Amino acid sequence: MKNDCHYHPLEPAKWVCGECLIHYCSGCMPDADPRRQHGLCPHCGRTLRYLGAATEAEPFWQRLSAFFRYPFHRDPLMVVAFCTLVPVFLGQGILGWITYVVLALVLFKYTYAVIRHTAEGHMKPPPVNAAWSGDGFAIGIQQMVVFIAMVLLVGFAMAVLGPIPGLVVGALVVLALPASIMVLAMENSVFSALNPLNLTALITAIGWPYFLLYGFLVLMTMASGAAQDFAVSHLDPVIAQPLTGFLNSTYMLILFHMLGYLLFQYQQELGFASDYQDDDTQADPQRDRSRRIDADIDMNLKEGNYDRVAGILEESLKRDPANPNRLEQLYRLALARNDRQSLARHHSKLLRWMVALRRHREMKALLTLLRQQDPDFQVADPELAVASADLLFLQHEPKPALQLLRDFHKRFPDSDQIAPAYLLVARILANGFEQWDKAGSFLRFAAKHTSDPVLTETINHYLERVRRQEPLKAPRASFAPRHE
Repeated sequence: MKNDCHYHPLEPAKWVCGECLIHYCSGCMPDADPRRQHGLCPHCGRTLRYLGAATEAEPFWQRLSAFFRYPFHRDPLMVVAFCTLVPVFLGQGILGWITYVVLALVLFKYTYAVIRHTAEGHMKPPPVNAAWSGDGFAIGIQQMVVFIAMVLLVGFAMAVLGPIPGLVVGALVVLALPASIMVLAMENSVFSALNPLNLTALITAIGWPYFLLYGFLVLMTMASGAAQDFAVSHLDPVIAQPLTGFLNSTYMLILFHMLGYLLFQYQQELGFASDYQDDDTQADPQRDRSRRIDADIDMNLKEGNYDRVAGILEESLKRDPANPNRLEQLYRLALARNDRQSLARHHSKLLRWMVALRRHREMKALLTLLRQQDPDFQVADPELAVASADLLFLQHEPKPALQLLRDFHKRFPDSDQIAPAYLLVARILANGFEQWDKAGSFLRFAAKHTSDPVLTETINHYLERVRRQEPLKAPRASFAPRHE
């Protein structure tokens, strides 16, 4: 049965909790490890069962073109070419027959590697060394034993039961042959591949698509046989022999790739889990704490657990107070819940985030909400107050900017920001309201609270512009050398 994610219905489930009976997609489980097939349920903490790609694998009949392209990748072509061309040069002697048998075993080894490789989620062929290196040559002998046993079974049925029952047994054997190949590939056991219970269980688990696949294989076998017969009947043996060998080898690769994909597609029904392994853009396997927090927030929002979301965000901000994503999430959540206490408690962090990202609209809205709750609200950090006021003024919001700087010298009598604050007040009064006299008064007051020559020069420049009732613009930069 195919399942979708409980929290993202359009996404296929990759994990399921046997305790909570909740299905999760990869986005819900960024900290799980698909390679080790290990993950913990975010709700109960129990180990999840990995579903692999069972819920997102497309039906095999939609991949027919990919199956037919499969043998024409570099690695399988090298195997096919070697197994096809070498016997041509060795002739029909004893050495040629021995080589032919060895190469048949090599081809069987590679085709069974194709089944396992595909069932594990690799849609690209295995490397060419899979046909030569390591163990696994016995699989070819095992397959021959299976074929011989099936032929003997059909012959015995015809001899003992008669022609018609024998034909029925033969039809059942042929029908079970693809299942037998799949069982042998996964179990490496002749007994398992011949056991009717195993074959029946596999066919039943796959269901009607198995019979559809069987129909495709019958058609492909007939087409391959017809092509080989044409080559033998109409072409010179020098050409016909390698051509028939090539057709037979590519047919086997297509067949075994299809069988492997059927195992991959119905892995959940067959009791194992694997995922696509050949995606070059797959995510970094390192578990990302930030993505785990995002997933927890998303799930709890969908469950309506807003207090839990607020707790997650506050806990995260204790570890990383300046995280812009968490601050924005906290701000949006508080606005949605009209949680003004939370906004007041975190206003300093929120204002710093707004200053850093130039979010003047959010800043104005936040200050409005805070003053609705407390008409006397003021920012407690002098540098933050000046930076916030400067952002609001630059974004054409002079009134809230002036409110932030009201009685600045009384609130912060020892601050080194008094001069910059009142310099900004003078600019707001002059440029925003054309109150030249007040602007001049604030500039003279600022001059008394600074010893910085650059700031003093700017104040004098502004005083001259106030006298002429001109907008207060910063003096032009000069690169001429100063004379002492």
